[in-house]
Amino acid sequence: MAELTVTVPDGVGLHARPAAVFVQAAARAPADVTVGRLGGEHVNARSILAVLALDGRGGEQIVLRADGDGADEALAAAEKAILDPDAAHG
Repeated sequence: MAELTVTVPDGVGLHARPAAVFVQAAARAPADVTVGRLGGEHVNARSILAVLALDGRGGEQIVLRADGDGADEALAAAEKAILDPDAAHG
């Protein structure tokens, strides 16, 4: 299992469109991707409702985990979707 801690950029947060871009990146990955707060429970990153329920806000750290084929690539794509949702989407 691969793991990566990411700080959600100020002014972005995992809400509405940025969350949708993140979920789409996770859904494209062959690996199983989860997301959660530091020390907290992880949720399926392919579930828009679960990601929105995390209420990830700018400045907070979240942990991404990926398991399976392409785990490292899945984490890189998920990180890109969080750090720059406009670039990840377009």
